[in-house]
Amino acid sequence: MDIARAPDSATGETSDAPAPPLIAEAAGATEAAGAVGAVGAAEPPAPPAPSLGRKVRSAARWSLINTVVLRLGNFATGIVLARFALGPAEWGVYGIAQTVLLVLLSANELGVGLAIVRWEGDARRFAPTVLTLSTLSSGLLYVALFASAPTVAGLLDSPDAAGVLRVMCLCVLIDGVAQVPGGFLTREFAQGKRMVIDGLNFVVGTGVTLVLAFAGWGAMSFAVGAVAGNVVTLIGCALAAPGTLKYGWNPEQARALLRFGLPLAGASMLALAVVNVDTMVVGATLGNIALGFYVLAFNISGWPVRIISEAARRVSFAGFSRLADSPQALAQGFSRALGVLMTGTVPLCVLLAGLAEPVIRLIYGDQWAPAASALPWLMALGLIRIGSELAYDCLVAVGQRRSLFLVQGLWLVALIPVLLVAARLHGTAGVAQGHVLVAGGLVVPVFLFALGRGGIGVARIARACAWPFLGGAVMAAVVLGLEPLLGDGPLALLTIGTIALAGYTVCVLPSRDFLRGVDRPHRGRHRATAPVRSPQQDLR
Repeated sequence: MDIARAPDSATGETSDAPAPPLIAEAAGATEAAGAVGAVGAAEPPAPPAPSLGRKVRSAARWSLINTVVLRLGNFATGIVLARFALGPAEWGVYGIAQTVLLVLLSANELGVGLAIVRWEGDARRFAPTVLTLSTLSSGLLYVALFASAPTVAGLLDSPDAAGVLRVMCLCVLIDGVAQVPGGFLTREFAQGKRMVIDGLNFVVGTGVTLVLAFAGWGAMSFAVGAVAGNVVTLIGCALAAPGTLKYGWNPEQARALLRFGLPLAGASMLALAVVNVDTMVVGATLGNIALGFYVLAFNISGWPVRIISEAARRVSFAGFSRLADSPQALAQGFSRALGVLMTGTVPLCVLLAGLAEPVIRLIYGDQWAPAASALPWLMALGLIRIGSELAYDCLVAVGQRRSLFLVQGLWLVALIPVLLVAARLHGTAGVAQGHVLVAGGLVVPVFLFALGRGGIGVARIARACAWPFLGGAVMAAVVLGLEPLLGDGPLALLTIGTIALAGYTVCVLPSRDFLRGVDRPHRGRHRATAPVRSPQQDLR
């Protein structure tokens, strides 16, 4: 079960239950942050390889299947834990531990793992140096966390979280070792193999978590389950990419890798801080029980983000990178990707926002009803996150490093004081409202400006979002109009959802040709990016 709340590194996101395929999530987050390396644009771009499209489509299909299956498993497990084993206080401790873990994972390998995915040439030449750097930095980070865990837990007003922190953050060390074999699987678009690995992670991690939770281990069951699952992922990645767990050291390679990776690690840490700072604010100002309700609401708001956006992001970074030198192709690819993501996620977001309290009562039980106050706002934030994560991937693919840091830095600086004030004034609902205020009022305009500088105009983005947003407005009107008439029983919710989805489908039908790419001019003639020269190539 997932615990990552990363935009993926942009991203990122918490999930419904513990014991995640965390290495896979961290790798996906770093991949999204990665690709800012040098692009050799001096020569005319070469035509795309004939097999690239097939590879991307195949990887996307496997990734979507993987994501949907695992999310459904997470969903079911989360219900069992919330209803029968764990209360809001335990979920609050878990929320603190996972937040610290994600911050550490954002930079544990110093960003060098992305070189395996991004650099051209034979990655096995520099893979041993990557593995040494990644393992060493992750090990040192874990030692520092182990020593400071009581202090960190105390600062977050959750002293009970110290032991959970020390166990759960073993995933940092495991992730550092898994960077290289996992990177090779991503490089080859081997999402079918990743699906098998993630499935084994889920079965083992979830099984351990459930057994320990019902045995009375509380939040510690999350930590032990996460470690067990990630050990399985490490073994699986090593078997699927044989010969990649070899340590070595080349000083020149190490310097080139650090020049490449450190800026990406910094950007990733900023991105994850943006997504997870709310957990720290709620825990420090409102306590563990309120944090438990907030974590559940954030988990629910992440359903559409993780099911659809995460599947796309596992391949979007590689796809955008190959279009980086063709502005027209990049703009068309981005707008259609955004249109597909919005078309798929808007209906889920609207239904969960409009039916927040009855859905929570039906699925998790009456004791979790206070989580409903924050959910509608977090669903709006979820839509913004989906667009911003895709934009993040696109910006890093075209090398807009300065814009990247600007957006993430502004977002974090503005968010902290707003959330602190909002938490004290309006509790968890205020925190969610503050998130939306900062994201919609500041971050979206900055992202639009940055994308415009990269050749992706506002008109393309508006076209991609217009029909889904119209359909969402129709759905909202249907939900708000029918719920007072039909009530909030299971049959009523099913009826309302069916009618609302039918209205949405009618609204988005005119965009089907755009989403399929039927109107693409000069089909097949866009030129892709030239091969990327890695700093390592310049060392020879």
